[in-house]
Amino acid sequence: MTDFNSTDYLSKVDAWWRAANYISVAQMYLKDNPLLRREVTAEDVKVHPIGHWGTISGQNFIYAHLNRVINKYDLDMFYIEGPGHGGQVMVSNSYIDGSYTERYPQITQDEEGLKQLCKIFSFPGGIASHAAPETPGSIHEGGELGYALSHATGAILDNPDVIAATVIGDGEAETGPLTAGWFSNTFINPVNDGAVLPILYLNGGKIHNPTIMARKTDEELTHLFNGFGWKPYFVEGTNPDLVHVQMAETLDKVIEEIKAIQTEARKHPAEEASQPAWPVLIVRIPNGWTGPKEWNGEPIEGGFRAHQVPIPVEAGHMEHIDHLTDWLHSYRPEELFDEKGYVKEEIRAISPKGDRRMSMNPITNAGVVKKLDLADWRKHAIDTSTPGALMKQDMIEFGNYVADLVEANPDNFRVFGPDETKSNRLNNVFKVTNRQWLGRRDESYDEWISPVGRVIDSQLSEHQAEGFLEGYVLTGRHGFFASYESFLRVVDSMITQHFKWLRKSKTHTDWRKNYPALNLIATSTVFQQDHNGYTHQDPGLLTHLAEKTPEYIREYLPADSNSLFAVMEKALADEDKVNVIVTSKHPRPQFYSIAEAEELVREGYKVIDWASNVSPDEEPDVVFAAAGTEPNLEVLAGISILHKAFPKLKIRFINVVDILKLRSPKVDPRGLSDEVFNKLFTTDKPVIFGFHGYEGMIRDLFFDRANHNVYIHGYRENGDITTPFDMRVMSEMDRFHIAKDAAQAALGDKASAFAQEMDDKVAYHTAYIRENGDDIPEVRDWKWENIN
Repeated sequence: MTDFNSTDYLSKVDAWWRAANYISVAQMYLKDNPLLRREVTAEDVKVHPIGHWGTISGQNFIYAHLNRVINKYDLDMFYIEGPGHGGQVMVSNSYIDGSYTERYPQITQDEEGLKQLCKIFSFPGGIASHAAPETPGSIHEGGELGYALSHATGAILDNPDVIAATVIGDGEAETGPLTAGWFSNTFINPVNDGAVLPILYLNGGKIHNPTIMARKTDEELTHLFNGFGWKPYFVEGTNPDLVHVQMAETLDKVIEEIKAIQTEARKHPAEEASQPAWPVLIVRIPNGWTGPKEWNGEPIEGGFRAHQVPIPVEAGHMEHIDHLTDWLHSYRPEELFDEKGYVKEEIRAISPKGDRRMSMNPITNAGVVKKLDLADWRKHAIDTSTPGALMKQDMIEFGNYVADLVEANPDNFRVFGPDETKSNRLNNVFKVTNRQWLGRRDESYDEWISPVGRVIDSQLSEHQAEGFLEGYVLTGRHGFFASYESFLRVVDSMITQHFKWLRKSKTHTDWRKNYPALNLIATSTVFQQDHNGYTHQDPGLLTHLAEKTPEYIREYLPADSNSLFAVMEKALADEDKVNVIVTSKHPRPQFYSIAEAEELVREGYKVIDWASNVSPDEEPDVVFAAAGTEPNLEVLAGISILHKAFPKLKIRFINVVDILKLRSPKVDPRGLSDEVFNKLFTTDKPVIFGFHGYEGMIRDLFFDRANHNVYIHGYRENGDITTPFDMRVMSEMDRFHIAKDAAQAALGDKASAFAQEMDDKVAYHTAYIRENGDDIPEVRDWKWENIN
């Protein structure tokens, strides 16, 4: 039986660590002669060594000891590399355990393979200096700091046997999102979920400054983490022999405590679980440990100067090459590599085996994907036999479908949000589930809160909610994140990073599985923020994501409940996509039938017969288009006003749900051909386009097309505390401005009296709301009447 705490075993752990350090340093500097078996020349060294040394040795140390506890306790564990740039860690360790070669057979485990591994690191056509999608074992890129705990928590939800070993750099620990991440323990049920093991790596230096956490005492940190609900354990030192023993003993205690918490909790139903004090490991190891101690009389190890490339050696400046070779020789490579350049068998032998290797854990490659049961939204469909006759709240109705999804998918579907699920009118989901919350509860006051639930929204943090969803879908499960539209901008950089992850997964690897879509529902939208006003208005996520590579981005603007149902059925079935769905939570007329909704989603748009008075082959005098709930309502109202005034005017109305489908094929492979686009929008007739977002998006859609006779009514960066209709008037995305533009564009001077009438309506509206505090009756009481 193996004694995993023996001096002999720890000496092998030390050898593994030194091998990982050696390979990590060689990757930064060398492109040839990786084992220094001849004199190092300028041809062996990179022209511009790029990388980050500071966290590498400490992370390699942690990684080697995690391998030890995986073997000792047969753990299902994976690694999250929170320190932003330290890609050598996961590359070097996966190379030693053989998985890098399994993923990339051209990187052989001999001297030639090591040479290739060194050359491609931070090199044109090679691999990134962080834990990118092409890195085996990674689900967390780390280039944008702050989300390690959020991703870890999302990954272990509904994965009861998994431990996410999550290394957090002390620079990352200073970010707002990471500080919010310490509250993740409030949502982890020790019965149904796995465990997050945070490993706070206090190395003392950021890019150019000390770190706040590293300057705090153990006593101060103990108070801090006890207050957060964690139980801290400390490892500290610079003498490897002593720190190996301390780390081994402390990690054993931590793993045994996690197992004890889970064993005790699992004696009882999940509904009876309470929040335990999970362990957190705090490791004080100097920045740049085992590297150069000083340079030019200034300290390197232990502070910010160790952060990047610590000594100035490159192909054009070889005067200090002896310092680099001395550094590499300090790891005693002759003890680590055999004559062919393999890491010696006795070192590789302590690697976990097969899928127990953190670099090959299935959870890090979309997990074991369980297909989502999409249930049947059609049983909740709204009767629209008379378009616009019924008033419904789209998100309320959608909640009925979500409830069915929850029941049909009890362990692979979740709803995430920042304290807004009820505000966003998903109330009906709480008929079948609660919010998951393991903190203390006030049964006399709390609502829909219990230790078990498929909704996690009880922390007011967009970063956490979005990060939870990312971790959940990156490990093969399904869900969505619903938020106020304007506050999705809080996490738009996170969404961008996820998009980049998807893109690189598809373009830089051939072994990663498809990921379930990242679904983002934006509600509480710009055109109805009557009690929040201007501060809560920003549809810019649509524009932001429209700039990204089109294969991975979808933007849906369903106009009513049935089209929202159909959109969500498609979005939830999608893979390798970021789906943005903009919808309404307020009472709205319901227009589109099941068949129309299905066609709108399938094609992305539809000419609406009952709102048009020309046949498909007939040329209209004016084309109306709408994308979004309020634009759809206001354009239809504008059509009705225009038709009553000019009944002979030939009108075509197009509702658009998949807005990016209108792009030119020159921009987006899915885009409509010029032939189809011209048939819809004509080549010269005026187009009146009501749009939910910034108008520049629509201008872009028409830029490569024949017809530039376009009048766009979208969001114009204007708002206030006012009435719902006035929010639209302030951006001229209202029926009166729309009807006026259409008449003038189609009829010219013949519409001058009508245009004045529309101006008068707007003036009347403005005066009325300031007197009465409510919208004018003809807006409140408006009903659609077919025009054909």
